[in-house]
Amino acid sequence: MMKPPRHRLVPTNVAALAAGVSEATIRKWVSRGKITRYGAPNCRSEFDIDELTEIALQRRSGPPPGRHAGR
Repeated sequence: MMKPPRHRLVPTNVAALAAGVSEATIRKWVSRGKITRYGAPNCRSEFDIDELTEIALQRRSGPPPGRHAGR
């Protein structure tokens, strides 16, 4: 996978704000493979703002409505 252009990479705290989650959630998503972390090991983590925007839009739209139990 190619690294996104430098102007699209943001640090963890900005990534969390963009996705509407905590920094801990961003780190969990990385460990689960949900998002891509850029940066060398033991260096500042950076994330693609376009990837985060896509995730945020998916989270806001949510899963399709399901049936309620007991109906």
